[in-house]
Amino acid sequence: MSENAALKSGFVTLIGRPNVGKSTLMNHLIRQKIAITSNKPQTTRNRIQTVFTDERGQVVFLDTPGIHKAKNKLGDYMVNVAVNTLNEVDVVCWLVEPTTFIGAGERHIIEQLKKTKTPIILVINKVDTVKKEEILKFIDVYRKELDFAEVVPVSALKGTNTDELMSCIYKYLPYGEPFYDEDTVTDQPMRQIVAELIREKALRSLDEEIPHGIAVCIESMKEKGSICEIEATIICERESHKGIIIGKGGAMLKNIGIKARRDIEDMLEMQVNLKLWVKVKKDWRDSDFLLKNFGYNPKDLSLGKKDE
Repeated sequence: MSENAALKSGFVTLIGRPNVGKSTLMNHLIRQKIAITSNKPQTTRNRIQTVFTDERGQVVFLDTPGIHKAKNKLGDYMVNVAVNTLNEVDVVCWLVEPTTFIGAGERHIIEQLKKTKTPIILVINKVDTVKKEEILKFIDVYRKELDFAEVVPVSALKGTNTDELMSCIYKYLPYGEPFYDEDTVTDQPMRQIVAELIREKALRSLDEEIPHGIAVCIESMKEKGSICEIEATIICERESHKGIIIGKGGAMLKNIGIKARRDIEDMLEMQVNLKLWVKVKKDWRDSDFLLKNFGYNPKDLSLGKKDE
């Protein structure tokens, strides 16, 4: 591919309110599951960087945490991760839901977007939930707020119109050589992906009030012959939460482990022996030390662009 001078290569950030479908869309665009998904808001905490390469060039996607009103230091970190990408990338894809009502959360994002000169593609997601003739109404409402480079209605869940979105993205990328090898899918460390897969299964299994208060630490990850031995700890904020995560007779923790192990085995393409523990770290989401320890380092927000 390096022999082709017409290649395009650049960085694209996916932003939007929590639970608007950013991770689902990114996974579909790169045709692999890297970012975790659930029906709980604020599922994504770190900026997930993934890579898509084809004959047109290379797109480096950044799936950011949902922009929301922060209630603790973890929330501040998540919002900063999302906002800081706006001026560092070549294209911004702003995901919204199909509605004519623009709420306070969207208004806040609009104010952030007004400060950037980066081309903005409005992506109206979840169009499979509304009538086709209504989509023009949603487009008209948003076009009055910002001057968008493009407006693309999609269904991230069903993959509707995602090819058109990819074509629009390439239109606004600069010409240049790829940043990564063409077989690269993500720059995420394997340990981090494994931790996120475990957290996803916990998010999907636990009650509403618990997921925001958990983190996952990989204590060890070693290959022994044809088996990968993984030991991980689920961190929660209260003793009462610990009991719920473990469940009666350890049933909940076992269920989380079984579901996570299946995905990890599919990703690693080998047998996995997964051992899970649960620990309480009170108010860890407001501790600078613990946030860094669990992989949420405010100083580590710059793009991983290779030197020219």
